[in-house]
Amino acid sequence: MTKGILGRKIGMTQVFAENGELIPVTVVEAAPNVVLQVKSVEADGYEAVQVGFEDKREKLSNKPEKGHTEKAKTAPKRFIREFREVNLGDYEVGQEVQVNIFAEGDLVDVTGISKGKGFQGAIKRHGQSRGPMAHGSRYHRRPGSMGPVAPNRVFKGKLLPGRMGGEQITVQNLQIVRVDADRNLLLIKGNVPGARKALLKIKSAVKAK
Repeated sequence: MTKGILGRKIGMTQVFAENGELIPVTVVEAAPNVVLQVKSVEADGYEAVQVGFEDKREKLSNKPEKGHTEKAKTAPKRFIREFREVNLGDYEVGQEVQVNIFAEGDLVDVTGISKGKGFQGAIKRHGQSRGPMAHGSRYHRRPGSMGPVAPNRVFKGKLLPGRMGGEQITVQNLQIVRVDADRNLLLIKGNVPGARKALLKIKSAVKAK
């Protein structure tokens, strides 16, 4: 069954394994998440656990938000997400979900919003090849052919310049190198989407072997 937690990306560092191997890791701070709602097929049409992460100032929350979180006897939350395919018997409203639900060696999928790169050309955005950089070429970093002549238009899906990044991305099958329950930290091997302080959704790997 799926296990999951919300956290914030702190940054990257490196640790040494027992055999001396250097492992690049991303440090994620996952303060205890609070279970706000347990959804069932009978009541909601599907099974899921809704968790909240990071307290929000009272002034910034409206009455429905306050009422929803009061049932869990907690403060209004800045981020609320759901995890599906969980064992509903393991959760109850108001319960805290902590980093120790994961163990060293677990494989996880990490979802976040990638860094925004602004408006970029076809070469950076799609990895297209450039033309010759010699002086007579007159074709250096342009997008290339716009397609056939016959339908007098450009087809949808043509790889063109535009806004790059700022999209939801999931990186799969990342290994948890270390779990620090005292400081609410997860050390995940490799890199994960998003800038520093970005919200991350960490859950059990779907395609784990």
